[in-house]
Amino acid sequence: MAKLSVNVDHVATIRQARRALEPDPVTAALKAELAGADGITVHLREDRRHIHDRDVFILRKTVKTVLNLEMAATQEMLSVALEVKPDMVTIVPEKRQELTTEGGLDVRKDVDALKKYVGFLREAGINVNLFIDPMPESVKYSHRIGASGVEVHTGRFAEARTLQAKESELKRIYDSVMLTKKLGLRAHAGHGLDYVNIKDVARIKEIDEFAIGFAVIARSVYVGIDDAVKEMLGLIRRA
Repeated sequence: MAKLSVNVDHVATIRQARRALEPDPVTAALKAELAGADGITVHLREDRRHIHDRDVFILRKTVKTVLNLEMAATQEMLSVALEVKPDMVTIVPEKRQELTTEGGLDVRKDVDALKKYVGFLREAGINVNLFIDPMPESVKYSHRIGASGVEVHTGRFAEARTLQAKESELKRIYDSVMLTKKLGLRAHAGHGLDYVNIKDVARIKEIDEFAIGFAVIARSVYVGIDDAVKEMLGLIRRA
């Protein structure tokens, strides 16, 4: 059964709208775990637009499940990761002007540098996922680079507006997940998944874990984070 890692970035987004102390993503993470979440994900961006270093360091001390740190492959972030020692790092592409991560890593672009970067993290005992578009070559390069697993970008599926487009993207996700498992890597998936479209992706039983943030935090505005997490877990398990 696939696990659920809840991304609490957008709790911090609300906090930063007023540069206040509340709501605290650390408290949200605790409540998500108590509601059954299998892990907590945060993206420490270079511009610190939502999650801050303080959040990551406290989460390392308080998260009882699995702490997944999303970050760009920069020297600054490598230093943070080696000090924090999260359970897992997910390397993502990052652009200052984007509202959210727009696509997967171009893992073919600089294989040697990325392999060295991943090696530093794995030598420190940190599992490393690469956030990739659902393409066979990206999966193969991730394996070659030495990643522990991949997180397949589901954004294009989530944004598809026709049944044909959705089915096409779902097949790309399925094929990428199957190749990932064949190569002995962990298969995660995430981006744009919500309480409606999760049902289709969750039918791919080979997926080990989903990383879902915005939909859960948005839902929690109405029902609270406890019920928002439980509802998402229920959808994943019933699928």
